[in-house]
Amino acid sequence: MNIEALISKAAGEAVKALYGMEASEKMLQLQKTRSEFEGNLTLVVFPFVKAAKKSPEQTAQEIGEYLVQNCSAIEKFNVVKGFLNLSIGDGAWVQLLEAIDKDSNFGMKQATDDSPLVMIEYSSPNTNKPLHLGHVRNNLLGWSLAQIMEANGNKVVKTNIVNDRGIHICKSMLAWLKWGNGETPESSGKKGDHLIGDYYVAFDKHYREEIKELVAQGMDEEKAKQEAPLIKEAHEMLVKWEQNDPEVRALWEKMNSWVYAGFDETYKKMGVSFDKIYYESQTYLKGKAKVEEGLSKGLFERHEDNSVWADLTNEGLDQKLLLRSDGTSVYMTQDIGTAEMRFQDYPIDKMIYVVGNEQNYHFQVLSILLDRLGFKWGKELVHFSYGMVELPNGKMKSREGTVVDADDLMQLMVDDALKTSMELGKFADMGDEERKEIARIVGMGALKYFILKVDARKNMLFNPEESIDFNGNTGPFIQYTYARIRSILRKAEGTQALPKGSIALNVKEVELIQKMNEFGAAVEQAGKDYSPSGIANYCYELTKVFNQFYHDYSILNEPDEQKKLFRLVLAKNVAKIIKNAMGLLGIEVPERM
Repeated sequence: MNIEALISKAAGEAVKALYGMEASEKMLQLQKTRSEFEGNLTLVVFPFVKAAKKSPEQTAQEIGEYLVQNCSAIEKFNVVKGFLNLSIGDGAWVQLLEAIDKDSNFGMKQATDDSPLVMIEYSSPNTNKPLHLGHVRNNLLGWSLAQIMEANGNKVVKTNIVNDRGIHICKSMLAWLKWGNGETPESSGKKGDHLIGDYYVAFDKHYREEIKELVAQGMDEEKAKQEAPLIKEAHEMLVKWEQNDPEVRALWEKMNSWVYAGFDETYKKMGVSFDKIYYESQTYLKGKAKVEEGLSKGLFERHEDNSVWADLTNEGLDQKLLLRSDGTSVYMTQDIGTAEMRFQDYPIDKMIYVVGNEQNYHFQVLSILLDRLGFKWGKELVHFSYGMVELPNGKMKSREGTVVDADDLMQLMVDDALKTSMELGKFADMGDEERKEIARIVGMGALKYFILKVDARKNMLFNPEESIDFNGNTGPFIQYTYARIRSILRKAEGTQALPKGSIALNVKEVELIQKMNEFGAAVEQAGKDYSPSGIANYCYELTKVFNQFYHDYSILNEPDEQKKLFRLVLAKNVAKIIKNAMGLLGIEVPERM
């Protein structure tokens, strides 16, 4: 039992013994004592004043006296108005460190056979272009969220839905047919996703030229967008695809295979993966069938032009198109089909979609529709909505070819990490291979941490230069602290085990154990809030507290052998928690830097 649970239990017993009151868990809330007051934990006594029939100060005094006599962890107390500040004895802190030391997964829960199954969808790329900076934020959030949900004792399935069909895919295919001259990833030396992305950009360039020409001939711009020969050809290709035209399908499969090979390379560099990948080309027909089924049950309605709609006016929304008049499906239909397939594949208890905030309305509608169609988790699906990410030089527009490419960005980060580390003299005693590997760990850690430390709901500015800083709230600062601890432990001789007998602790040591003890609560809160930023900020706080301690007190040069051993165990467990916490963010930590 941890210290908070022990004291909370004792406080409940105190209230019952003194006032005959059964206090609920909610009433027995402990918080960290504010820095201006003496103490480690504070109990708010206002909920017990009525039962005590005494002033808040008298009530706190009586509970404090009871706890000092009956709870061995509490050494002394002081009262500030209705706040009971409790000082915990050194022995209790040492016992807590011992418990942390024995548990390699301290602060994290393991899934059991009865654990709920949480499915998390993230990435959702289009096969007409490579992954970009927006996808980087999406993938990092999705992967981290999966680790956090697992650390909260859930079974987790990580899924991806690939947008591999539709007009945008046909645009790349048509452009390749017109201007590709049989170019392949092998012949061009380009990654497959980059190659196809180039043709998507080429289509848009020629398409805009056609629109401009039609407008110059006197056509209205909106009409010109529909009448341009290229867009008409792309639509014809889409119809052929839907009709299973063998030539169109063969080209589609060939070009998609190039893209998937490129995606796999990017995902590997990013350190993310999936348990199951779904493809819209396989889900859209299931979606159409599910919509038709809903239509037959009177859940949806068919309009005169043969299109199918869901009337959501009773829910305060509008009408939502599900099937176009020509029978083709929209994204909503595809999402219904994907849900159907997933529900058949897994006994899902909770579904989390990691998708940008521009799709907030889409998921509001999807939740209602899935609930109508009988999916048990439909009403409670979670749209993990995140904001846009930009670089200092502005937004990204993929159609214009100015996309911030994920591969380029990751390479830039690794190169910058190598350059910065060399300038700071951190790689002086390393060979080339080790330098490259640590630069990769540091560069990717800088990228991931900078993105994940920000509240996901907010738009953010990603600054590569700021992210690779060995001071401040950055990945490299935390990684360097971990590497420093590992270096200390390597220099120490013998095993790092807690000394026998009592030991007097200083304020910084107590603060460090207390901060380590908060890891479990941080993991739990991050799971409740779906918040990787909560874990990132915990990592930073723990690292800061350790560095303050290390600045004031020596470990290896401590003359008292008992204290030295104690501090080595303290440092070893700080490193363990940093490694586990950073792991929840998908960030590696190097053994040396």
